[in-house]
Amino acid sequence: MRNILKGLLAGVVLASLMPFAAQAEIHKQTIRFSSAGSEGSPLVEGQHKFAELVEEKSDGKIKVKVFPAGMLGGDMQAVSSLQGGVLQASVMNAGLLSSLVPDFALLDLPFLFETPEEADAVMDGPVGDIFAEELDEKGLVALSYWELGFRELTNSRRPVETVDDIEGLKIRVVQSPIYLDMFNALGANAVPMPFPEVYTALETGTVDGQENPAPSILTAKLNEVQEYMTLTRHTYNPMVMLYSKPLWEKLDPDEQALLQEAATEAAEYQRQLSRDSDAQAIEDLKADGMVVTELSSEEVARFREKTKPVADAYAAKADPEVVELLNESIAQVRDAQ
Repeated sequence: MRNILKGLLAGVVLASLMPFAAQAEIHKQTIRFSSAGSEGSPLVEGQHKFAELVEEKSDGKIKVKVFPAGMLGGDMQAVSSLQGGVLQASVMNAGLLSSLVPDFALLDLPFLFETPEEADAVMDGPVGDIFAEELDEKGLVALSYWELGFRELTNSRRPVETVDDIEGLKIRVVQSPIYLDMFNALGANAVPMPFPEVYTALETGTVDGQENPAPSILTAKLNEVQEYMTLTRHTYNPMVMLYSKPLWEKLDPDEQALLQEAATEAAEYQRQLSRDSDAQAIEDLKADGMVVTELSSEEVARFREKTKPVADAYAAKADPEVVELLNESIAQVRDAQ
């Protein structure tokens, strides 16, 4: 991503001492910015931060209207709208883009990341640049990488204290093949479903459980229809903020620079907010009566073992260069600790 926008960002740095509106003609416009996130979640708070930054940097000429909770449709519908120039911007789980860019499936490999810093090294480094280039070819501009965080398992039937307890549970998963394969490998009956439909599906018993980061579980009030949570941390989700390439190319360079700078600043804000919110969300869920189970290291190893064939199969399908760069980025962080 840095390579794609290097020249553009150089202009941002040179002009950074002056407000954008004083540097060039910024046209009045409204940007629609969608997500599947719930109001109050770190994801949607990041969207509001972006809106605030854009309005400030443009002296009010550019307004950003935030549409959370799938108000403009689910994530995959948003992708089509972006490619067609119907919607300006959206932010979503990066793994959902694997249908367009298969290498994105690598980010959802079970137990790939141990810390958010490892994910930052991947997304802010050469792997993130490659993903941005591949998205550009699909009519999507990757402006910055955000995070959803580590995913946890919830259900309404029983505590999941061992991997064997997952057997037979109907678990809603992200609409991505690797999630289906991962949870089927764990013994669940995996059901793909857009996030805005999850609460009702849990409430009606269409599915027994779901998996999401703790802040998402809390802000979507899924604990109202789920009694048990297990801190599996089975997948860490980076997110990608996207802009419609057809609409991006209609913007003046100064407008592009303004939006890029705001997206970068919003990403830093959103990531930190998400990380600060995670531990607090778990405590709040406990306080609201949810039964929270922490797995032993031995049990986590059993989860890894059961999902290893899935991880190996998806890694084998990916570009070997990307796999090597990803592993190198993670190893550098671990070696530095």
